[in-house]
Amino acid sequence: MSTGVVHVVAPEGIADPARPSGGNVYDRRLCDTLAARGWQVHLHESPGSWPTPAPADLHLLGAHLDDVPDGSAVLVDGLVGSAAADVLLRRVARLRLFVLVHLPLGVGSLPSRRSEATLLCRVAGVVTTSTWTRRWLLEHYSLAEARVHVAVPGADPAPLATGTPESDSLLCVGAVTPTKGQDLLLEALGGLGDLRWRCVCVGSLDVDPDFAGHVRSLADAPTLRGRVALSGARTGPALDAAYAAADVLVLPSRTETYGMVVTEALARGLPVVATRTGGTPESLGGTADGTLPGLLVPPGDPAALAAALRAWLVQPVVRERARTAARERRTTLPSWADTADRVAEVVAGG
Repeated sequence: MSTGVVHVVAPEGIADPARPSGGNVYDRRLCDTLAARGWQVHLHESPGSWPTPAPADLHLLGAHLDDVPDGSAVLVDGLVGSAAADVLLRRVARLRLFVLVHLPLGVGSLPSRRSEATLLCRVAGVVTTSTWTRRWLLEHYSLAEARVHVAVPGADPAPLATGTPESDSLLCVGAVTPTKGQDLLLEALGGLGDLRWRCVCVGSLDVDPDFAGHVRSLADAPTLRGRVALSGARTGPALDAAYAAADVLVLPSRTETYGMVVTEALARGLPVVATRTGGTPESLGGTADGTLPGLLVPPGDPAALAAALRAWLVQPVVRERARTAARERRTTLPSWADTADRVAEVVAGG
């Protein structure tokens, strides 16, 4: 692969273990892998309440960009860049700007679409983390297809999960927020009181404290009490242990641009029950003959999720088919080196 110099602008705290978001993990692993592969990587962590920055946050971002030499390649995380479109546009002629789009801000806001679209049309190139995100941008913004690229997240090799003899250990990984849909999961589990199971929800309880409080109250319902654990955020060995003890990952997201936890699970041979939303089918993938390493259900449908989980819990043939497919899919997952090489190709050629 080619090498060079790149300045990466990311939200402050991408290495903070209390904020283990998919975007933060992606940015950190990308920087580390590019550096390991010979690139000079200058990471600029931009303080601020992204994606809703204060005027002082925008001023400081502009000052940081003004310190970057003319003509430099600058890769800006979209959480910062799309929220600071005017700041970047004032420097688009002086720097070779690229925007890394994890989730388009315009997905949830029409005003955000206008400024984001203007920015993405003017920068040297756009990198997305899934084919779904690329397709969304091309459908909603007037972007040239050749300027919008995909670099999906990598997955680290991991030991096979040991799980349990009963196959009844469910794991959900993600910050406890409406987007991740833990409320839908608990509603689905409420209909499975006649079956044996336990569920651990790993993820920050501080991103949306009100919603987390609501999920806590749901978990305290008589049908769920003592069977659902909200563990808070886990990283490193503690997260590895959670995966190792699980039999299946459950991802009940209302929307998902890719689903890094899906590939984290598959790297351990864990099947996945997930909602068919955004880039989740892409991360789940399949075997050579098209068998899914798990089950997909419509988003926002607790009854469908409950039916899928019931099938997992009571039908050995469903479990065996999904486990076999997950172990095959495990061998085809992209690496972080693949991710870095793709980004490097875009930045070097843009």
